[in-house]
Amino acid sequence: MPDTSTGSRGSTGNTAPPSRRTVLAAGAGVTTALALGGTAHAAAPDDRKLRALIARMTLPEKVGQLFVMRVYGHSATAPDQADIDANLKEIGVRTAAELVAKYRVGGIIYFTWAHNTRDPHQMADLSNGIQRASLSRPRGLPVLISTDQEHGIVCRVGEPATLFPGAMAIGAGGSRTDARTLGRIAGQELRALGIRQNYSPVADVNVNPANPVIGVRSFGADPAAVAGMVAAEVAGYQRGRQVASTAKHFPGHGDTAVDSHYGFPVITHTREQWETLDAPPFRAAVRAGIDSIMTAHIMVPALDDSGDPATLSRPILTGILREELGYDGLVVTDSLGMEGVRTKYGDDRVPVLALKAGVDQLLNPPSLDIAWNAVLNAVRDGELTEARLDESILRVLRLKAKLRLFDAPYVSQDGVDRNVGTPAHLAVADRIAERTTTLLVNEGSLLPLSRRTHPRVLVVGADPASPSGTTGPPTGVLATALTELGFTATALSTGTAPSAATVARAVAAAGEADAVVVGTYNVTAASAQKVLVEQLLATGRPVVAVAIRNPYDVAQLPAVRAVLASYSWTDVELRAAARVIAGRVAPRGRLPVPVQRADDPAEVLYPVGHGLSYKHR
Repeated sequence: MPDTSTGSRGSTGNTAPPSRRTVLAAGAGVTTALALGGTAHAAAPDDRKLRALIARMTLPEKVGQLFVMRVYGHSATAPDQADIDANLKEIGVRTAAELVAKYRVGGIIYFTWAHNTRDPHQMADLSNGIQRASLSRPRGLPVLISTDQEHGIVCRVGEPATLFPGAMAIGAGGSRTDARTLGRIAGQELRALGIRQNYSPVADVNVNPANPVIGVRSFGADPAAVAGMVAAEVAGYQRGRQVASTAKHFPGHGDTAVDSHYGFPVITHTREQWETLDAPPFRAAVRAGIDSIMTAHIMVPALDDSGDPATLSRPILTGILREELGYDGLVVTDSLGMEGVRTKYGDDRVPVLALKAGVDQLLNPPSLDIAWNAVLNAVRDGELTEARLDESILRVLRLKAKLRLFDAPYVSQDGVDRNVGTPAHLAVADRIAERTTTLLVNEGSLLPLSRRTHPRVLVVGADPASPSGTTGPPTGVLATALTELGFTATALSTGTAPSAATVARAVAAAGEADAVVVGTYNVTAASAQKVLVEQLLATGRPVVAVAIRNPYDVAQLPAVRAVLASYSWTDVELRAAARVIAGRVAPRGRLPVPVQRADDPAEVLYPVGHGLSYKHR
């Protein structure tokens, strides 16, 4: 378990956490109401004590507890001037401390682009500063700090924290033990940073290869396999009450061709299809005791024909999730700034309708002032009752109590050092990654490459931006890893849409190499990446393709003799792919999704479970 003492060392932006005596004094009303014990392992407060606490809150304080908001800056009280300016423009406050003081928000979400996640010690200081700002207020409450740390292509906390393969890679590995281990270690590290709610795992079943927003964020296309992985990862995250995990995106975002960030997807599954395909992972999450479930900004007419997104649908959130699935935990919206939830209603109506539908936490509205006042006025005008707010606040406070935030809200720098990015954790991540790399094609046993017969390797391909410090670029990571394995490898970035001149440079460089490794990224029939691969093949040099995102690339590359899927371009997965290429480890991954033929999508080229290994030589 991570350290939760209040000692501090090596502070990087805020002062040391106050002593326990200071904490109790600052939040005296809270601690008196909850009758907390004197250790970090005191029993969770019961509902009677939490309701007594709610009864003393003002209406504005109650409204604030329902919101989880972004804020710019690496420090709660002294962010950079550019972050102060961004906060003033978007939120009307200067700092996180002012945000808490003005709106009494119940939660704050960390983003890399908001400059919240520079390094582990800074994050711990930021978390402590936020807690201090909230607990110093009259009737101050601890803040539930959250983030999206899915691993793979969605990460907010980067190196030197431990970074694991993403969900589809874990699905390819097929080990529920690995999924549970990921959750346990990732949760331990997040807790050490003061992050206590993780918006992971993704419980969507990805059955649409064209899905632009889920894809490799899903464990796969088989509902039972996805359900098993979701339950295992939830068990890891929630072990020892260290972090609340969040199954998303209910009622299921796996069969969409529209990104709900930018449009309004419609799922045409029948009720029977939903029960068979989409529901199993969420049912499994509920059985596993999931602490929170995130809604999807999608329309599912078979579940609610009103035309409303699921986030605003009482038949879906209350009728199905609460009553049919028996879930009584926290329901959090996906970001209220996404287009999928803003298409039909204005930003003042969305939070009110979400609460009426059964939501408990309102995540990241585009304008907190508009949303906060809309909820406040809805209660004053009688559209929402204060009792309805109390239901959701009780769930929020239950979770804070379960996570021991009332008793131990602060983290320590010593705890960061003991828990974040330790050699033992990094070694586990590497071993898990080795079990995920999938060998899809290996004609003529081209792989593994021998450093005796193919000592000079050219690495070309796409170099998408690093998922929040994980860290890349992919061609460089592969080249470095292969060099460390005894090859002489050089990197040449060619991008996702290489020009004719770029292709010509790559072909010329291939002439000096014994083999070429090309990283492909979402190849389509008209992609210039296909031209690159075809011209590299024409040189006569052996070509190995590594699909660094979607495994569906293999269908567009029929002439390539060796194709691997890494399911992400994060360093841990690319290093594992390099070890497979070099034969240091055998490929063990199996496709968790089917790959259809490029020229006939009705025909499966590689089924779920496909994956080659190396013959003994």
